[in-house]
Amino acid sequence: MYRFLLRPKWIGFHLLVIAAIATMINLGFWQLHRLDERQAFNALIEERYDAPAVALDDLLAPETELGGIEWRPVSASGTYLPDEPILIANRSQGGRAGLDVVAPMRLIDGRILLVNRGFIPLAQETPPRLPALEVEIVARLRLSQEKRLGQLSDAAEGDLEVAQRIDIDRLARQLPGEVVPMYVDLIESNPAEVGGLPEPVAAPVLGERNHLSYAVQWFIFSTAVAVGWVLAVRRSIGVRRSEAAER
Repeated sequence: MYRFLLRPKWIGFHLLVIAAIATMINLGFWQLHRLDERQAFNALIEERYDAPAVALDDLLAPETELGGIEWRPVSASGTYLPDEPILIANRSQGGRAGLDVVAPMRLIDGRILLVNRGFIPLAQETPPRLPALEVEIVARLRLSQEKRLGQLSDAAEGDLEVAQRIDIDRLARQLPGEVVPMYVDLIESNPAEVGGLPEPVAAPVLGERNHLSYAVQWFIFSTAVAVGWVLAVRRSIGVRRSEAAER
C-alpha cells in the first residue's frame, strides 16, 4: 500500500518538501537573529547616544577597541582646513535626498579629524560655508563606512570632491597628515554653524521593526508545508484504498 511513496516522483516530492521546510525554518531563525542584533543596537544607542561628552583623546586611545566607543559624544578643538568640503552622495534625511558635508579639521596635535557637519538637501546649490576656521566641537564618534553589496564604488585614484561614503582610509589619501581612525557626526560647534545648514545628522531610528512577525510567518509557512505533505500522502493512500476495494 505504501510502496508508491518510494517511487521516483514521490521521492522528489519528499525532497522538495524537506528542502522547503528546512529553508523556511532557517529563514525564521535568521529573522530572530536579526531581532537580537536590532535589540542589541537599540540598547547600545540608548546607553551611548546622550552620554556626557568627553575629550576625544581621553576616549580614543591607541589601544581602544573602536567598536566599543562608537556613538559616544566627544569634544575636540582645532582648525578646519580651508579647502572645499568633501560631499557624501546619496544621503537621505526627513524623506529628502541630499548630501552630507564632511570637513577635515586639524587637531592641536596635527592629526586630522573628519567632521560630518550634517545634511544638506539637493535643492541647496552650494555647501554652507564654514562657520570659522578655528572651532570647538561636540560630536559623536562613528566608525569608517564600508562599501555594501550593490553600492557604488569610489574612484581608486585621485582626490574625491564627491564620495559615496565616509571611508577614512580612502579619504586619507588626499589629506595632508595622519587621520584619526574614526570620523564624527557634528552635534554643535563654537562658533556655531551659519543659517541652520547643514542640518544635524538625524538620530538613528530605534525599534524592533518586523523581524519577529517575519520569523513567525516563516515558521507558520514551514508548518503549512508539512501539513500539506501529510494531506497529500493521506489523500493518495485513500485513493489507492478505494481503487483496491473496487477490484
